[in-house]
Amino acid sequence: MPDIYGILSTASRSLLTQQKAIDVTGQNIANVNTPGYSRQRVVMQPNTPIAFEPGQMGTGVKAAEIERIYDRYVGGQINRESMNLGQWEAAEGALQRIELVFDETSGVGLNQSLNEFWSAWQDLVSNPGGYSERTVLASRSQTLSRTINNMSNNLQQIQADYDTNIGGAIGEINAIASQIADLNHKISQVEVAGQNSNDYRDQRDLLLKDLATLIDVTTFENDAGQVTVLVGDGKPLVQSPYAWELSTRTNASGLQDVVWLERDGSPTDITAAIDGGKLKGWIDVRDGYAADYIHALDDLTEAIVTEVNALHQSGFGLSIDPVSGLPVTGQDFFVASGITAASMSVNPDILGDVNRIAAATTAATVPGDNRNAVAIAALQSQGTMMGGKATFDDFYSALVGRVGNDVRQASANHDYEVAMVSQLENYRESVAGVSLDEEMINLVKYQHAYEAAARVINTVDEMLDTVLNMA
Repeated sequence: MPDIYGILSTASRSLLTQQKAIDVTGQNIANVNTPGYSRQRVVMQPNTPIAFEPGQMGTGVKAAEIERIYDRYVGGQINRESMNLGQWEAAEGALQRIELVFDETSGVGLNQSLNEFWSAWQDLVSNPGGYSERTVLASRSQTLSRTINNMSNNLQQIQADYDTNIGGAIGEINAIASQIADLNHKISQVEVAGQNSNDYRDQRDLLLKDLATLIDVTTFENDAGQVTVLVGDGKPLVQSPYAWELSTRTNASGLQDVVWLERDGSPTDITAAIDGGKLKGWIDVRDGYAADYIHALDDLTEAIVTEVNALHQSGFGLSIDPVSGLPVTGQDFFVASGITAASMSVNPDILGDVNRIAAATTAATVPGDNRNAVAIAALQSQGTMMGGKATFDDFYSALVGRVGNDVRQASANHDYEVAMVSQLENYRESVAGVSLDEEMINLVKYQHAYEAAARVINTVDEMLDTVLNMA
């Protein structure tokens, strides 16, 4: 039956409930700048009423739970877009480095070296017996070779750098997976007791976002609040109570493949199945963009070496062969191991004696014959690439254009993903973020409710004094 002590109990419960609300408001204010924090609120419900004449009477208020304000679907969208953002951020940064390799604005690029190489052959055409023209040709040929060498070596170094990044990211992924598994355990322990594990869930969601930035993941949550994380083609990375590990294995090219490790340590290659995050961007650059550009440079190098050498071998130089007593012939102008861009160089015999350069077509017409030099100089304008459809210059210009287009596409995709993630983050903040104005209003509201409950307690105290004094 309601009595003075019942009123006291109701006021006491109200006092404690408003105090909890003030505590939670203070927690929100304290974490206004904490990344990934979701605001919380006390869910208040009427306490169980009691039967009384003429009807049920309430017994005050109770704090039913501390609720986390969070939109799970927005969180999932942020993670998905973070995978794409990580991929294009990694690809854009790498492609911008590659673009510098093909930079022609400084005047020392491959296009300039090619033009100077062909120009030196034209000068030799004008004076086939000239020593200075031959010396300049040898020098510019060396410049061409070194330029191609440097470009190939720089591209291979970029491959190696991002291969190292891939290995480093694996360690980060494993560390995050371990932390998520640990938070799964903590969340389960808290929520099995009927409470909400709000702070742990915020920490886990932030880790899932960080993980999605590195590698594409698929996640789902079970009834116990534990999240399962799948990578690659469905391999578990986190599945309570375990966290699996990723590792790397060196492939035939000397680069690192990403592998998923069974519980017994046996590896499964998932490199081709990775479809998002920075790992995807780095793998695309290492195995796609950079490898394709190196292959294109190798094709260009092979064509230049093959075409120039074929004509040069059939010509005659000024130096006399001590065995035959005739002008030197049958020599390669360039040498290259496997004819790759990285190994191309000028024949050291020619560098040692520029008179070995074969400008003439017959031994009898040395030294005034320039016909072989004319034929070699004419290679510049001949369709020697793409099945006879493009010149050397056309092929290289198309390659530079492809690099520029790849950079622009990566930048456009990156900018789009930045905008998408920013919009989603802003929406998340509008739902789950802490508003200081709103929290200050709540603080005043709960403070007044707390003071009112205290006033009721004071009134009950005065009522009890009156009753005791009557006795």
